[in-house]
Amino acid sequence: MTPPIPNSAGVNTPNLAMPSKACDCHLHIYDERFSQVVQAAVLPGLATISEYRQLQRRLGTERAVIVTPRSYGTENDVTLDAIKQLGLDRARGVAVLRDDVSEATLQKLDAGGIRGVRFSLYTPDHAAVSFKMVEPLAARLAALGWHLQLHWTADQIVEHAAMLKRLPTQIVFDHMARLPQPLGLNHPAVKIVEHLLAQGRTWLKLSGAYLDSQVGEAGDFLDIDAVARHWITVAPQRLVWGSDWPHPTETRKPNDANMLDMLSRWTTERSVLENILVSNPSELYGFD
Repeated sequence: MTPPIPNSAGVNTPNLAMPSKACDCHLHIYDERFSQVVQAAVLPGLATISEYRQLQRRLGTERAVIVTPRSYGTENDVTLDAIKQLGLDRARGVAVLRDDVSEATLQKLDAGGIRGVRFSLYTPDHAAVSFKMVEPLAARLAALGWHLQLHWTADQIVEHAAMLKRLPTQIVFDHMARLPQPLGLNHPAVKIVEHLLAQGRTWLKLSGAYLDSQVGEAGDFLDIDAVARHWITVAPQRLVWGSDWPHPTETRKPNDANMLDMLSRWTTERSVLENILVSNPSELYGFD
């Protein structure tokens, strides 16, 4: 048992034993020292690095990938500061950038631990970026070895399938590719993502189970199991896991220990779990 942690329900620790260097590949920091963009759709309260360190101790993870929240627009200092506090040996980041970003800014971000750019467009109305920026920016990021992280709906993946196949960068799909329930694996986006995974330049995050579940926490998110197990079967070496703390979309915060334990519900193979938690993040984000 651990003391209560902000933005996380419960005080239990996971039943799943964490391997050394386990990485949480999706979290956000909200710090009052950095101004948020007031027109953003979601404006959560504070979620600081000191609070996240408490969550790390509870879960047993050692490494982290911090993703600039939508509410900060293209201001990535909150993420750079968080990486600096955790240390480059333990942290990386994903920024939000427009296609007119300067080369000097890209170099500064690279030195600060940024390894990708996120296009969170599942609700385009409140986004600082747009679909038309994806290809021009991808051409510039390829030289840095960065990836594009895409939080798109499954329908958006289908709509932009041709562009996805043209991108010169690695691609990371957020939150299991946002397959809506109850359609789930019957959605046409599945075949598109499978094709991209098979090409060896695409990754997928096992995160945000609550985003597309219809049964919710009361039903243990069981309707998401088939989707997660499918991705593990299809591409176990192209998956990473993320907590999505502080769960900015959720009014009622989930139990992070229970959410982490869902991994052992989706696979019992220790080697697969170590791939998802250690080896795959090390390759994608450049940890030693």
